[in-house]
Amino acid sequence: MRIVLLVLSLLLLAGCQSAYYSAMEKVGVHKRDILAERVEKAQNAQQEAQQQFSSALAQFSELIKFEGGDLQRQYELTDKQYQACNSAAANVSDRINSIDDVAKALFDEWQDELKMYSNPKLKQDSSAKLAATQRQYKQLLSTMRQAEGSMAPVLDSLRDNSLYLKHNLNAQAIGALRGEFAGIERDISVLLRNMNKAISESQQFIATLKQ
Repeated sequence: MRIVLLVLSLLLLAGCQSAYYSAMEKVGVHKRDILAERVEKAQNAQQEAQQQFSSALAQFSELIKFEGGDLQRQYELTDKQYQACNSAAANVSDRINSIDDVAKALFDEWQDELKMYSNPKLKQDSSAKLAATQRQYKQLLSTMRQAEGSMAPVLDSLRDNSLYLKHNLNAQAIGALRGEFAGIERDISVLLRNMNKAISESQQFIATLKQ
Protein backbone atom coordinates (compact mmCIF):
# COMPACT_ATOMS: atom_id res chain seq x y z
CA MET A 1 0.00 0.00 0.00
CA ARG A 2 2.80 2.40 0.91
CA ILE A 3 4.56 1.72 -2.40
CA VAL A 4 1.35 2.43 -4.30
CA LEU A 5 0.88 5.73 -2.43
CA LEU A 6 4.50 6.68 -3.14
CA VAL A 7 4.11 5.98 -6.86
CA LEU A 8 0.87 7.98 -6.97
CA SER A 9 2.54 10.88 -5.17
CA LEU A 10 5.43 10.89 -7.62
CA LEU A 11 3.04 10.81 -10.58
CA LEU A 12 1.04 13.67 -9.10
CA LEU A 13 4.21 15.69 -8.52
CA ALA A 14 5.34 15.04 -12.10
CA GLY A 15 1.93 16.11 -13.35
CA CYS A 16 2.07 19.30 -11.28
CA GLN A 17 5.50 20.13 -12.67
CA SER A 18 4.32 19.54 -16.24
CA ALA A 19 1.29 21.76 -15.66
CA TYR A 20 3.55 24.43 -14.16
CA TYR A 21 5.90 24.40 -17.14
CA SER A 22 2.96 24.57 -19.55
CA ALA A 23 1.41 27.49 -17.67
CA MET A 24 4.71 29.38 -17.60
CA GLU A 25 5.24 28.81 -21.31
CA LYS A 26 1.87 30.38 -22.06
CA VAL A 27 3.08 33.61 -20.49
CA GLY A 28 6.38 33.50 -22.35
CA VAL A 29 8.59 31.86 -19.73
CA HIS A 30 10.17 28.75 -21.23
CA LYS A 31 11.94 25.81 -19.61
CA ARG A 32 15.30 27.30 -20.60
CA ASP A 33 14.44 30.46 -18.65
CA ILE A 34 13.27 28.45 -15.64
CA LEU A 35 16.45 26.37 -15.72
CA ALA A 36 18.65 29.47 -15.78
CA GLU A 37 16.72 30.97 -12.88
CA ARG A 38 16.97 27.80 -10.81
CA VAL A 39 20.71 27.48 -11.44
CA GLU A 40 21.10 31.07 -10.28
CA LYS A 41 19.08 30.34 -7.12
CA ALA A 42 21.23 27.28 -6.43
CA GLN A 43 24.29 29.45 -6.86
CA ASN A 44 22.91 31.91 -4.29
CA ALA A 45 22.08 29.05 -1.91
CA GLN A 46 25.65 27.78 -2.16
CA GLN A 47 27.04 31.22 -1.44
CA GLU A 48 24.80 31.49 1.62
CA ALA A 49 25.92 28.03 2.74
CA GLN A 50 29.56 29.07 2.36
CA GLN A 51 28.96 32.02 4.66
CA GLN A 52 27.09 29.91 7.18
CA PHE A 53 29.72 27.17 7.37
CA SER A 54 32.44 29.81 7.68
CA SER A 55 30.46 31.36 10.53
CA ALA A 56 30.22 27.96 12.22
CA LEU A 57 33.99 27.55 11.96
CA ALA A 58 34.51 31.00 13.49
CA GLN A 59 32.21 30.09 16.38
CA PHE A 60 34.04 26.80 16.93
CA SER A 61 37.34 28.68 16.94
CA GLU A 62 35.97 30.93 19.70
CA LEU A 63 34.63 27.92 21.60
CA ILE A 64 37.99 26.18 21.90
CA LYS A 65 39.52 29.41 23.24
CA PHE A 66 37.00 29.37 26.08
CA GLU A 67 38.71 29.85 29.47
CA GLY A 68 35.82 30.36 31.83
CA GLY A 69 32.30 31.74 31.94
CA ASP A 70 28.90 30.57 30.79
CA LEU A 71 29.40 27.16 29.17
CA GLN A 72 25.65 26.77 28.64
CA ARG A 73 25.75 29.87 26.46
CA GLN A 74 28.65 28.41 24.47
CA TYR A 75 26.66 25.23 23.91
CA GLU A 76 23.65 27.24 22.70
CA LEU A 77 25.79 29.19 20.24
CA THR A 78 27.43 25.99 18.98
CA ASP A 79 24.10 24.23 18.50
CA LYS A 80 22.61 27.30 16.79
CA GLN A 81 25.44 27.27 14.27
CA TYR A 82 24.93 23.56 13.60
CA GLN A 83 21.18 24.01 13.07
CA ALA A 84 21.77 26.94 10.72
CA CYS A 85 24.32 24.92 8.71
CA ASN A 86 21.88 22.02 8.51
CA SER A 87 19.17 24.30 7.12
CA ALA A 88 21.59 25.86 4.64
CA ALA A 89 22.65 22.41 3.43
CA ALA A 90 19.02 21.31 3.00
CA ASN A 91 18.33 24.44 0.95
CA VAL A 92 21.27 23.68 -1.35
CA SER A 93 20.01 20.13 -1.88
CA ASP A 94 16.49 21.34 -2.64
CA ARG A 95 17.80 23.84 -5.18
CA ILE A 96 19.91 21.22 -6.95
CA ASN A 97 16.96 18.81 -7.12
CA SER A 98 14.75 21.51 -8.64
CA ILE A 99 17.41 22.14 -11.31
CA ASP A 100 17.55 18.49 -12.29
CA ASP A 101 13.77 18.31 -12.70
CA VAL A 102 13.48 21.17 -15.19
CA ALA A 103 16.68 20.18 -17.00
CA LYS A 104 15.28 16.73 -17.77
CA ALA A 105 12.03 18.30 -19.01
CA LEU A 106 13.94 20.76 -21.21
CA PHE A 107 16.18 18.14 -22.78
CA ASP A 108 13.25 15.77 -23.42
CA GLU A 109 11.34 18.56 -25.13
CA TRP A 110 14.38 19.60 -27.16
CA GLN A 111 14.96 16.02 -28.29
CA ASP A 112 11.33 15.58 -29.32
CA GLU A 113 11.29 18.82 -31.26
CA LEU A 114 14.27 17.73 -33.35
CA LYS A 115 11.84 15.43 -35.16
CA MET A 116 9.84 18.45 -36.31
CA TYR A 117 12.59 19.95 -38.49
CA SER A 118 12.33 19.81 -42.28
CA ASN A 119 15.67 21.58 -42.80
CA PRO A 120 18.44 19.00 -42.18
CA LYS A 121 21.14 21.64 -41.65
CA LEU A 122 19.17 23.41 -38.93
CA LYS A 123 18.27 20.08 -37.37
CA GLN A 124 21.92 19.03 -37.26
CA ASP A 125 22.94 22.35 -35.73
CA SER A 126 20.24 22.17 -33.05
CA SER A 127 21.13 18.54 -32.31
CA ALA A 128 24.78 19.48 -31.81
CA LYS A 129 23.82 22.32 -29.48
CA LEU A 130 21.59 19.97 -27.50
CA ALA A 131 24.44 17.49 -27.07
CA ALA A 132 26.87 20.23 -26.01
CA THR A 133 24.40 21.69 -23.51
CA GLN A 134 23.70 18.25 -22.06
CA ARG A 135 27.43 17.59 -21.62
CA GLN A 136 27.93 20.93 -19.89
CA TYR A 137 24.90 20.33 -17.67
CA LYS A 138 26.09 16.85 -16.72
CA GLN A 139 29.42 18.32 -15.64
CA LEU A 140 27.69 21.09 -13.69
CA LEU A 141 25.37 18.66 -11.90
CA SER A 142 28.31 16.41 -10.98
CA THR A 143 30.21 19.38 -9.56
CA MET A 144 27.15 20.56 -7.63
CA ARG A 145 26.58 17.10 -6.19
CA GLN A 146 30.23 16.92 -5.16
CA ALA A 147 29.89 20.25 -3.34
CA GLU A 148 26.65 19.03 -1.78
CA GLY A 149 28.34 15.85 -0.59
CA SER A 150 31.21 17.75 0.99
CA MET A 151 28.79 19.32 3.47
CA ALA A 152 27.98 15.94 5.05
CA PRO A 153 31.23 15.34 6.99
CA VAL A 154 31.16 18.91 8.32
CA LEU A 155 27.56 18.56 9.47
CA ASP A 156 28.43 15.27 11.16
CA SER A 157 31.31 16.89 13.04
CA LEU A 158 29.27 19.95 14.04
CA ARG A 159 26.45 17.75 15.30
CA ASP A 160 28.86 15.54 17.26
CA ASN A 161 30.50 18.56 18.85
CA SER A 162 27.14 20.04 19.80
CA LEU A 163 25.95 16.78 21.36
CA TYR A 164 29.22 16.26 23.23
CA LEU A 165 29.16 19.77 24.63
CA LYS A 166 25.49 19.42 25.60
CA HIS A 167 26.25 16.48 27.89
CA ASN A 168 29.67 17.63 29.08
CA LEU A 169 29.42 21.25 30.14
CA ASN A 170 32.87 21.47 31.68
CA ALA A 171 36.40 22.61 30.91
CA GLN A 172 37.47 19.06 30.03
CA ALA A 173 34.91 19.03 27.19
CA ILE A 174 36.48 22.12 25.67
CA GLY A 175 39.85 20.45 25.83
CA ALA A 176 38.53 17.39 24.03
CA LEU A 177 36.98 19.50 21.28
CA ARG A 178 40.22 21.37 20.63
CA GLY A 179 41.54 18.24 18.94
CA GLU A 180 38.62 18.31 16.49
CA PHE A 181 39.26 21.79 15.16
CA ALA A 182 41.91 20.94 12.56
CA GLY A 183 39.72 18.27 10.98
CA ILE A 184 36.69 20.56 10.75
CA GLU A 185 38.80 23.39 9.37
CA ARG A 186 40.14 21.05 6.68
CA ASP A 187 36.69 19.74 5.75
CA ILE A 188 35.23 23.25 5.52
CA SER A 189 38.16 24.28 3.34
CA VAL A 190 37.32 21.43 0.95
CA LEU A 191 33.64 22.39 1.06
CA LEU A 192 34.35 26.03 0.20
CA ARG A 193 36.65 25.02 -2.65
CA ASN A 194 34.07 22.64 -4.11
CA MET A 195 31.34 25.24 -3.86
CA ASN A 196 33.49 27.89 -5.53
CA LYS A 197 33.99 25.49 -8.42
CA ALA A 198 30.24 24.80 -8.64
CA ILE A 199 29.44 28.52 -8.52
CA SER A 200 31.94 29.23 -11.30
CA GLU A 201 30.51 26.47 -13.51
CA SER A 202 26.99 27.73 -12.76
CA GLN A 203 27.88 31.15 -14.12
CA GLN A 204 29.28 29.59 -17.30
CA PHE A 205 26.20 27.40 -17.76
CA ILE A 206 23.81 30.34 -17.29
CA ALA A 207 25.76 32.26 -19.93
CA THR A 208 25.42 29.30 -22.30
CA LEU A 209 21.65 29.15 -21.80
CA LYS A 210 21.30 32.85 -22.56
CA GLN A 211 23.21 32.69 -25.84
